[in-house]
Parts: sequence; structure tokens; C-alpha cells
Amino acid sequence: MARVVIKNSRFYTLKLKKILRKTPILFAIALISLTCVIGHSWYSQPQIKVGSITSEQFLAPSSKIIENKYATQEQRQKAISNLVPVLTVDKSINQKVTQKLETILTQVNDIRDITGSFPYYDTFALSISTQRYLRSASNNDWEAFQLNVANRQKQSQFFLQTRNQKSSLVKTNQSNSRNITNNKAREKSYKQEFLATGASKQQTLLGSSDLNRSGALVQALAEVETYRLTTSDQSISALTERLTQVRQAYIQAKDRISELISQNSRAKEYGYEKLVDLTDDEWRKTQTLIEQTAARILTQGISPGLAPNILREAINLNIQSSSLPKEAEVFANTVLLEFLQANLKIDEAKMQAKTKLAADEVKPVMVEFKQGSVIVNKNEKITDWHFLVLETYGLIDREVNWLALSVLATAITGAILIFIKVDKHVEYLKRARDYILILLLTLSTPLVLTMGTHYTTWSTVSMLLGSFYGTRISITVIGLLLVFLPLNFSSISTIALLAGAVGGFLGSCMAQKRRSREELGLLGIAIAVTQGSVYLVLKILLEGAFNGKLYSIFIDSLLFTCSGLCWSVVALGLSSYLEQLFDLVTPIRLAELANPNRPLLKSLAAKTPGTFQHTLFVASLAEAAASQLGCNVELVRAGTLYHDIGKMHDPKAFIENQMGGPNKHDTEINDPWLSAAIIKKHVSEGLVIARKHRLPSAIQAFIPQHQGTMQIAYFYHQAQQIAKSNPHIKVNEADFRYDGPIPQSRETAIVMLADSCEAALRSLKDTTSEKALAVVNNILRGRWQDNQLIDSGLTRAEMSLIAEIFVEVWQQFHHKRIAYPKFKPGN
Repeated sequence: MARVVIKNSRFYTLKLKKILRKTPILFAIALISLTCVIGHSWYSQPQIKVGSITSEQFLAPSSKIIENKYATQEQRQKAISNLVPVLTVDKSINQKVTQKLETILTQVNDIRDITGSFPYYDTFALSISTQRYLRSASNNDWEAFQLNVANRQKQSQFFLQTRNQKSSLVKTNQSNSRNITNNKAREKSYKQEFLATGASKQQTLLGSSDLNRSGALVQALAEVETYRLTTSDQSISALTERLTQVRQAYIQAKDRISELISQNSRAKEYGYEKLVDLTDDEWRKTQTLIEQTAARILTQGISPGLAPNILREAINLNIQSSSLPKEAEVFANTVLLEFLQANLKIDEAKMQAKTKLAADEVKPVMVEFKQGSVIVNKNEKITDWHFLVLETYGLIDREVNWLALSVLATAITGAILIFIKVDKHVEYLKRARDYILILLLTLSTPLVLTMGTHYTTWSTVSMLLGSFYGTRISITVIGLLLVFLPLNFSSISTIALLAGAVGGFLGSCMAQKRRSREELGLLGIAIAVTQGSVYLVLKILLEGAFNGKLYSIFIDSLLFTCSGLCWSVVALGLSSYLEQLFDLVTPIRLAELANPNRPLLKSLAAKTPGTFQHTLFVASLAEAAASQLGCNVELVRAGTLYHDIGKMHDPKAFIENQMGGPNKHDTEINDPWLSAAIIKKHVSEGLVIARKHRLPSAIQAFIPQHQGTMQIAYFYHQAQQIAKSNPHIKVNEADFRYDGPIPQSRETAIVMLADSCEAALRSLKDTTSEKALAVVNNILRGRWQDNQLIDSGLTRAEMSLIAEIFVEVWQQFHHKRIAYPKFKPGN
């Protein structure tokens, strides 16, 4: 019984050590293959290196013309450096400048909308300068203006009354010249008195210190008086009322200007108040001029580093050609100088084409060596050119760098030990084929790098390892590759290795959580985008984006993204075949196997409907328990669906498929030994069907292990009764026990317990949960005492928890319902 209490972690560790002891050759294969691939260049290393001093003189063994690639490259670089950059307009900058100008022009339009249109009155009555003055005049001037206009109106009414009286006197008494004379004297006296009074009040309001304002006021009064001669007093009153409204709007506009200045200190330089005094026509011209000037200059282009005075002169030339007021010119100059900015950039595509053309125009530098000519003298330093010539003639001896290979092999041995240490903590029993697959996927990355490209298999390795063996294994492999690859792949960009590894880490973390091929494909897209983005960011940060290489960096990043996507497609295509070839069960494959539309499950439902319903209830019980115990729920679900497929060989031999009909064991067979053999046969037949449909071995394990070596008690009891009546018959218990094996994992053990309790729970109708729990505990205790769970890894405490979970699921299936009243058919 001590074997029953084996801890789960110790169980997996012992299994792993057992596998490693049986397959010691795997360690040697991994060490040799990884050392050979990663250290490939050390097997043929030249004895002469660039920069070393020769110990002998090298002569050309034959005449030959060799291209000096280094001189050719130098001339091409010189030709490229002399190229004039091809510039293009950056439309995004043009858009930003246009938006800023639209913002400032919109602010001015909003202020002008507050004041209203200008001029706001007929210019034949009031000149533009007078209208501008009256709108912005001080309160004293405005009161003086109102008083003068009112006095003039009273004077006009007095003169009109006097003329009417004079006309009446002339008509009634033309001979009375004395009265007429008196009337004229009285009229003159009244006029002088009225004018003196008005002038005195006007002088009081105007004061004597502001002559300019007084002059503007006198001009305004004169224009009003002139306008009075051609219009009525009602029109003058309407004019005064209109002026009052305009002045109020002008005050609101000034408040708005003050608010804008408080928000932006530079707004004071724009001169909003002067822009308000422009007429509508002048403002339209100003606005159009600003927009056209900006568009013209931006279209021509502004080079980076252009002197400010040159831009200022260009703006002045465009503005001075227009007939705008000075205030408008100042505003246009200020705004354009502030917002216009350099918008020319190097056209990367055209510049690259021009660079390629310039490089192609440079002819290769060819050097002729005659037989016996000196390539390099003794004690001379080896240059790249010397090395190229010696390599061309085959004068360089090569050797194996055993020291470097030994160091590499030692490091790889440590890496393998690290992998084994991590693998001990992974609850996944790996077979030899699993380690071979892990090794093959690991080797794929350096093998592709040996071809001279950095577009290697990070996506494929991370997606497949993560999906097949989990996050820990995949991250360990990716991390170890990231450490070892730079040792002998110096030609590969470090940025490319880092970007690929980042995508690999993402795939490692996310692959095991995918539950369909579609989700795995979306993960591949995410990995590719991540790799490309990281590559772009690292390139810009480490190599700079302002040295004319931004276009090429972007293209390289796009190619890196496409390579990641291609390797993801390769992983997606290989995953199904590798699962079949290496007999793997992944969450994706288990989800596909659990699909009730699979032909085998549809056949099970059609041929054995009772067994299929039994299977569904067992699956519900087992899934709930597996979820609570932290087991592989997907494996339990799929394994349960296929655990009784062997019953299709003889459906009527099992009571759940008899549908209330006669039991063939009682009517046709009537032989407990034969009946037991038929019952036991559903295990062997199930394995045959499973192999025929190429089910994974992890799924096939549920077929025999869910029965273990349990006794077929019903027919064993019948055989004992027959043996009692016939002493010549001996009952061998082995004939009435399944062949096993007993459950070898927690998952198969849970399915055994669920299968054993299903019939008992289904038979319980009106009972309490306590009684149901007692029934389940009795069944589980019987399996425990029968040593069916000795190798499963389940503990006695977990057995009690499983019983409670089974009862909870049973209660969910057999909940109470409302009793509806019975109605007569007529109702």
C-alpha cells in the first residue's frame, strides 16, 4: 500500500529518468548535432587571417585576372557620396502647416463674426474711417457724439417750425414788414443761443487735450449732418441705434481677443484688433493671400537648414505684390514665418534607384596577375585583398579549430543539462520520439542561418514547441538558441536575432493556449508583426533613421515581417502532420477529436445511442473532476468520448442499448463465461477501431485503462451460482476480470471512476445528496481497495473531492422542476 501514496512530481521524475536511462544515445546525438551545426565554420578555418603577418612569400602559380572587390566597392562608395540628394515634398508636413494656418484664420473669422460685417453702414453716409472710429471711440467721445446728434435734431425741428410760422405770416399779412423783421431777429437770437449751448456742452465732453479724437469726432458729426440733409430724422435715430449695437459687439470681440492672448502669448503679435478694422473685402483678400502664398512656397519646397532671412524675403515678395493694408501685410508676414517649416525630405525610393544606377556605372576593378608575380611578400601584413587573391588561387590551408569546438561542446552540454532540469518540472511524459522532434526543431534555426540569411525559423520553432510541449520547453529552447547563435554566426545581424527571439518568446507563451488552427494562424500573424516592429525600432534606435537609410530600414523590416509570416504558415502546415507522425496530443488536436461531427463519434451515436448518452454523462462527470484537480481537461474530454467505442461490435450485448427489450445474455446466450468474454471484447475491439482511425495513443489508453483489471461482477456471480450446483465446474476469477492495464495517469483514473459511478447516479431518483455521496464513496472505495488506482497518482484525499464533484454534477442534471397543473384537452 506504500506505493499508492507516490507523489505526483516524484512519479513524473522517475518516469523521466527511466526514459533517459533507456535512451542514452539521445544525449550523444543532441550534443554532436548541435555542435556540428552551430560550430560549422570551425571545421574549416583558414590558417592565415586578415591582419596577420606572413611568414613566407606567396607567388601566383598561374596567370589570372581577378576582380578587386574592395577597390570596386570603394569607387562605388565614392560615386554614391558625390550624388546630389533627390528631394520630395513631405505631404504630412504640408498638411500640418495647412491645419495650423486654418486654425489661426478660423480664430480671426470667429472674432470678426462677433463684430459683424464691416463696413456696417452705407459708406455714402459714413466713410469707412468714420465707421471704424465710431465703433472703437472712447465713452466720452461717444457721449459727445450722441449729444451733438440729439442737439442737431432739436435745432432742425426748431428751424422747421420757424419756417412754417414765417410762411404763414407771409401769406396772411404780406404788408406787415415789421413783424417779419421781428421774426427774423427772434430766429437769429434763438439760433445763436442754441449753438452756443451745444458748443459749450460739446467742449465740456471733448476737452482740449485730445485734438486728434476731437478732429475724428468733428469729421463724424459733419458726415452725419451731411447725411441728415438727404434723409429723415428717423434714419438718423436708426443710425444711432445701429452704432450702439456695433459698439457692444466690438467690446465682446475685444474680450475674446484678450482671452486668446491669455491662452497663447504669441497671439499678441498677430494684431487681432487691427484685423477687426479691415473691411470684409480686405480680409477676404488677406485670407486668400495667406493660403495661396503658403501653398505656393510649400509646393516649391523648403529645404532643411534654409536660412530664415531667405524664407522671409520669399514671403515678402509674395505679399508686397498685393494691394493690402499695412496691418494685413504684418499679420500675413507674422503667421507665415511662424508656421512655414521645412517640408523637403530625401526620396528614398528614387535615391536608392539613383544610387544603384551610379554604382552600376562604376566598372569592376580588374587586376591581372601573371605567373610568378608576387601576391604578398614575406613579413607583410595580410589585407582583405591579399586574402581574396590567396583564396582564389587556393593557397590558404585550412584546419579544424578543435579548441573552439571543445569549448562549444562543453557549453552545449551545459545547455542540455539545463533543458533536462527544466523538463523535470514539466508534467508531460516524453518518449524518445518527442526528444527527437524537439532536437529537429531546435536544429532548424541554426541550419537556416548557415545559408547566410537571418530570416530563420523562430516562428516555426516557438509555435510548434509551445503547442506540442508547453511554454516552459519552448521558452527554454528559444532562450538557449539566443545565447548560442551569436557565438559562430557573427555575420548575422544581432538586431535580427533579437527581433526573431522576441517573436519566438511571444509564440512560446501563447501557442499552448490556442484551441483551433485559426487561432494558431492569428498567432502567427501576431508573431510576424512583432518581429518586424521590434526589428524596425531597434534599427532606428541603434543605427539612426536620419542618415538617409530610413527607406531601406523600412523595407528590411517589411521583409522580416513577411519572413516571420512565411515561417508561421510553415508551422501551421506542419503541425497536423507532425501530430500524426510523432503521435502527439495538443489542445488543438484534442479539440478536433472532441468534435461530435467526426465520423467515428457520429457512428457511435447512430449504432449505440445508449452508450453515446452514457458517454456524454461520464464526460460531464470526468471533466468537472479534472478541472478541479488541475488535470488535462481537453484530454479527459476526448478520451471519455472514445473510451467505449468498442461496444459498436455488439451493441445489444450492453444493457444501455437494449432500449427496454429482452436481454440477449438471458434469452440467447445464457452462459456467464461467454457473456463475460463478450463484455471484455469491447476493450480489444475498441483498440482495433482506435488504431484503424489513427487515434493518438494517449486517447487509446483510455479504452483499456478505464476498466483496468476490474471484475465483471454480475456474470462472475452467475458463474459462482452455477458452480455451486455443479461441483465439476470451477470458476477462474481471471476469466471474469478485464485484462488491464490499470490506470497509469490521473486522467484515465478519473474516467474509470466516472464510468463506475455513472450507472449508480443515473439510477438515483428521489434521494438526497447525502445518500448519493454515500453511494459514490462506496464505489470509489471499492476501486481503491481493488488496487485499481495504485499507479494513477491519485491520493486518498483527492478521492473524497472527486466524490463530492460527481454528486454536484449529478444534482445539476437532476434538479427539481415545477409541477404544472393538468388541463383537459378541450382547454
